[in-house]
Amino acid sequence: MAPTDIRYPRRTIPTNEVLYPGTQFPMSYSSPEFERKVCEPADIERAVAGLPRPMVFTNGCFDLLHRGHVTYLAQARALGASLVVGANTDASVRRLGKGPDRPLNALADRVAVLAALESVSLVTWFDEDTPLALILRVRPDVLVKGGDWANDRIVGAREVLGWGGQVHSIPFLHQTSTSALIERMRRRG
Repeated sequence: MAPTDIRYPRRTIPTNEVLYPGTQFPMSYSSPEFERKVCEPADIERAVAGLPRPMVFTNGCFDLLHRGHVTYLAQARALGASLVVGANTDASVRRLGKGPDRPLNALADRVAVLAALESVSLVTWFDEDTPLALILRVRPDVLVKGGDWANDRIVGAREVLGWGGQVHSIPFLHQTSTSALIERMRRRG
């Protein structure tokens, strides 16, 4: 299932050797605020209850975040008042057949980077092959996928439309993909 290191409790990092420039006073650093946007799947219903509506949901691997991802996520957020992102677990990414070395970034790193984005309100994860069970628990008002997905192929579309929600397939503005980036890096050596 999900890794245990994904939990981000509020903590102070010990810094007895770090001094503020020009002083002799040790500094301490709190955990970044974005870590509060990471939600264990078991707590998702409670967490989404506090989000403003309309709430948008999307999902994906988000393995090597690029301009296409961040543009798409900002566009998805613009369709509502909050955005929930469901990330595939490492095992789920491997089952998608993206390659033996994928994901490049572990789940804990991928959700932290997603949570740090201004457009993202909450990040959680799912281990199943599709996000349907998570979508049913989140009950978004708007379900979004990238332009490579036709609306009738988007997992959860029928259910979201059934409770009066909307489904969007956002066209790509930037022709980028993680797989293409990885291949280009391999060719360059």
